[in-house]
Amino acid sequence: MPIIEVTLTPAPHRTPEVKRALISALTAAVVDTGVAPKESVRVLLREIPAEHFAAGDVTLAERRAAQAAASASNTQKGNDANG
Repeated sequence: MPIIEVTLTPAPHRTPEVKRALISALTAAVVDTGVAPKESVRVLLREIPAEHFAAGDVTLAERRAAQAAASASNTQKGNDANG
């Protein structure tokens, strides 16, 4: 019985429908490659908070906040130049 574990951080575009499609695609990949029948495939989706995932000592939440601030700053600069 194959068990597929996927760890994700929450994202607005990752709706229940998107997650369902991911489960179906992973299951189909196992079945299509002849690894196991559909009934025996198990898929676990684990969502961890962005504050609990870090790379290089920076959490994903911190990285997203910095990107949002930079984007807002760039937008403001563009508006000032066009104003």
